[in-house]
Amino acid sequence: MRKNLKIAFVYDWLDKWGGVERLLLVLHRLYPKADFFTSYYNQKTASWAKTFPIHNSFINKLPDFIKKNRILSLPFLPRAFESFNFRHHQYDLIVSITSSFAKSIITSPDTCHICYLLTPTRFLWEDQKVYFPNPLERKLLTPYLNYLKRWDRAAAMRPDYYLAISQAVAERTQKYYGQKAKVVYPAFDLDYWIEIEKKASSKNLKVDFSQFYLAVARLEPYKKIDFLVNYFSKHPEKNLIVVGEGTQKKLLQKKIYPNIQFLGLVKDEELSWLYQNAQALVMPQKEDFGYTALEAQFFGCPVIALAQGGALETVISQEAGIFFPKLDLVVFEKTLASFESIAYNLKSNLKKKRLQYLDKFSLKNFQVVFPNLLIQYYQEYESNNFCRRNRDASLASFEEKIS
Repeated sequence: MRKNLKIAFVYDWLDKWGGVERLLLVLHRLYPKADFFTSYYNQKTASWAKTFPIHNSFINKLPDFIKKNRILSLPFLPRAFESFNFRHHQYDLIVSITSSFAKSIITSPDTCHICYLLTPTRFLWEDQKVYFPNPLERKLLTPYLNYLKRWDRAAAMRPDYYLAISQAVAERTQKYYGQKAKVVYPAFDLDYWIEIEKKASSKNLKVDFSQFYLAVARLEPYKKIDFLVNYFSKHPEKNLIVVGEGTQKKLLQKKIYPNIQFLGLVKDEELSWLYQNAQALVMPQKEDFGYTALEAQFFGCPVIALAQGGALETVISQEAGIFFPKLDLVVFEKTLASFESIAYNLKSNLKKKRLQYLDKFSLKNFQVVFPNLLIQYYQEYESNNFCRRNRDASLASFEEKIS
């Protein structure tokens, strides 16, 4: 295998902060010389990426009202990734990290393309009604969405290998794309959070409650924060704090409730304090992985989660948290009552076993597993390519002799 492989990472868009963005920081640390490609980069809202060598698509030159809007920029996104010039041999290895279109890049036959899949394109395959709740709007968009599904399935054939961030995502990869994916959990940097724990502070937080449940999520439809607002607005005796930004912010904050507080984005030192003082982290969404569940457990905060998706892999029931079977207000209320009866035991258990629970998600583990898989797949691809080139050369020689 060649030394000093030239590597590139391709991500959908760099314009926010969340669990996946923490993964990108880890990859940048692992491969500091690697280039990053993305459809759109917002330097203000993604200042954490300022040290990355970033290559943008033409979408960065479009007017703000288009490039900052997922719906308006949607028709341009497939072309944005296909327009990157990977056809000529620039990179030995390209890794697309994606929940939508980054996997659609077109590479040289000499370049190994590995897709680290966050989930098959969510608004096409699983959550159309969530993203397009208006039946008339959905009906009008159906022909275009069906076209995008066909394109997305075809684009999913372009990567040579797949990795998935959870078993739940691996199963979806097989279901929607017919592709097998090896599960590699995203890295949880224990050393980083140990340092943050020492700096936990509420100095700049204006928290209105002494007791509260906590939600930490992008304010997007699939995160189901509207479900929590609906529940807590009807139960003023319980308090909810929401951390995060997103397109649903104005809608969720349209009404003011005395027991619900939105804090927007907070620093990790402040997030640490919130986890330490919350009754529980509440996750009503079907998570692909659920990085916040790991954060909560690290700080001794139990998790109350929907019994679907990645949460089933990151949270041990009755030890680190509790599950509710479906998104139903009555079911959720019963789950909260059950949780409150065992909350003390869960917190005590997490204080003793948090590091044990988080070990398989550790950065140390990721730093071994992820690079080894990249090397394994690259070597396999190179070997197959060598055989193919020899075969093609032999066929050309044979055809020349008989012509």
